[in-house]
Amino acid sequence: MRLRRWGTTLTLLLTATALPATTSAGPAAAAPSGPAHHPLPLARLFDNTAVSDDSAPGAADFDGAGHSLSAQDLAAAGWPPGSTPTIDATRLTWPRTGAGTPDNLRADGQSVAVRGRGAALTFLVAGTGGTASGTGTVRYRDGSRSSYELTAPDWLSGPLSTKAVALPHVNGADGGPVGPARLYAVSVPLRAEREVASVVLPKAPETGAQLHVFAVSVRDGGPGRTGSWAASTAGYRAVGPWRDRTLRLVVHSGAGGPRARIRIANTFAAAPVDIGAASIALRGAGAAADGEPVPLTFGRGRTGTRIPAGAEAFSDPAPFAVPAGTDLLVSIHLPGTVTAAPVHQEAAQRSYLSADGSGDRTTDAEGGGYPETMTFWPFLTGVAVDGGPGSIVALGDSLTDGVKSTSGANRRWPDILARRFQTQSALPRYGVLNHGISANRIVTDRYQGDGVSTDTGGVSAQHRLERDVLAQPSVRTVVVFEGVNDVRWGTPAEEVVAGLRALARRAHERGLRVVVATIAPCEGYRDCTPEVEARRQAVNAFVRGNAGTVFDAALDFDAVLRDPQRPQRMLPVYDSGDHLHPGDAGLQALGDAVDLRALVPGRRGEAGRPGRRAAPGAPGSALLHRDDDHIGDVDVRRDGGGEGDGLGDVLGGQRAQVGPHTGQ
Repeated sequence: MRLRRWGTTLTLLLTATALPATTSAGPAAAAPSGPAHHPLPLARLFDNTAVSDDSAPGAADFDGAGHSLSAQDLAAAGWPPGSTPTIDATRLTWPRTGAGTPDNLRADGQSVAVRGRGAALTFLVAGTGGTASGTGTVRYRDGSRSSYELTAPDWLSGPLSTKAVALPHVNGADGGPVGPARLYAVSVPLRAEREVASVVLPKAPETGAQLHVFAVSVRDGGPGRTGSWAASTAGYRAVGPWRDRTLRLVVHSGAGGPRARIRIANTFAAAPVDIGAASIALRGAGAAADGEPVPLTFGRGRTGTRIPAGAEAFSDPAPFAVPAGTDLLVSIHLPGTVTAAPVHQEAAQRSYLSADGSGDRTTDAEGGGYPETMTFWPFLTGVAVDGGPGSIVALGDSLTDGVKSTSGANRRWPDILARRFQTQSALPRYGVLNHGISANRIVTDRYQGDGVSTDTGGVSAQHRLERDVLAQPSVRTVVVFEGVNDVRWGTPAEEVVAGLRALARRAHERGLRVVVATIAPCEGYRDCTPEVEARRQAVNAFVRGNAGTVFDAALDFDAVLRDPQRPQRMLPVYDSGDHLHPGDAGLQALGDAVDLRALVPGRRGEAGRPGRRAAPGAPGSALLHRDDDHIGDVDVRRDGGGEGDGLGDVLGGQRAQVGPHTGQ
């Protein structure tokens, strides 16, 4: 384990890296025999006390300097002893011990008993004396093992944008340092289809930072589930106050399935939120349901739940058949007073709110009980269905979020992509999850990750990758279409490239297919200067040159949208009018231009062939590929599908540049 100094915002501040496995590909190799520590439950290994009562701060010494976490702050955040916050789809257990008794383990090569199968292993950690990291080992029931690197940011100076929870102050005999104190959930990849038997923690350093472990658990990767709809938490903004009200949120399904469950998030919050009841229904007109809403339950049958600060809750699967491509109503009763909420600001959709003090209206079929409207999504971040082949995530900014698209019409390019997958039969019918956030960046945070704010541009793509991509249900592929806000706000092209490389590396470590799109043109927008254009071209040259190497494939969205007569500007027919955001026609072109085969795990982009530039609206796809030593052609085919096989919908269908790319 070694001490690390916080670097620039480009550094992956909350990292869990898979190291080369100690077994070769193919059949699992047996772990070496010899003396080994017998694995013990984590709680039996606790050797440090991090939590004290405010009235007795000297009863704990987390950092070796007499400072500790406040038991009162933890309780106020919804983290009392024995609580089970779910973070990044992993159910963790906060130590059951009371204040002033051992509640965490200082990592030093101990063997911890852990059981389960899943997509990742999540640790609840913090560093003291600096950011701590080290290499550990996961041991599997079949005798194989894999190595991992675990990094725990410092509990006082680590980034707020990646914390699991922040607590307002620090206890200490001397009053303690100024808070907030931070705890972090950090995940490491697991080998697919293997059952974990134990985890060997990193060794402690001789001097310097220490890595403290409070909890560890295997993440349920959502096997047998497909994402139907999703939205990213973009910030934490003031609302209401809402007093004993019911939200009726309108969302549009992508994939369909026989049973449904929802995800409610309390991301970035400082206090728990109480959910009194929830329901799901098909939408009729306005806020009215088409049929009786189906009640949802939590935690094996409870009508409501309390979600701790920074955590999330998943409903039990409900006997509600979700049709593909249909508006749904998700109703959530908030029995208390809510003054701030995690939100997705740019919904491009009108939702509804009951009157103040109106109570639980989740089972109302009529819409008359919802007199108020809103154009953002609070709390709700996902709808998943049972069955299906899994999910594809679109990670992006306002161009993915659908800013400037027609409100309520579901014309974002991921919506187009979702419909194409559901209406073809040649490939698996993946769900497509839209995790675009308006104003978002790859490298730097817009929202700083803590506190009530008017900024709803989200934390950076790097800082939300775990939550918005890797922890999504049965995720197979990520499509990254982001970077225009980085280059507009002065981030050097080299840092954007490094950020794309880091996103690809982390996604590949989890077994995902990674597809990256070029940045669209923006000349004419108020800050798209020649310097911005130079940075954009440099990033796009990297993307085009690394299709099939750093990335599994690349999509040339620049070529789809740009004006052939002035390639630094968007084609007018695709422009919403502000010269930065495509309108409905441009978003349709992006969704139609994707060769669906490029998104399927285990497939490479089909070999393209040089040819002429397709005219606007003509058949073609935006797929870049690597064909032997020739990089950069664009596949412009849409033909070749037999009648009824759906292949015509698999291939892209809009304009694209073909032949070798010159960077123009």
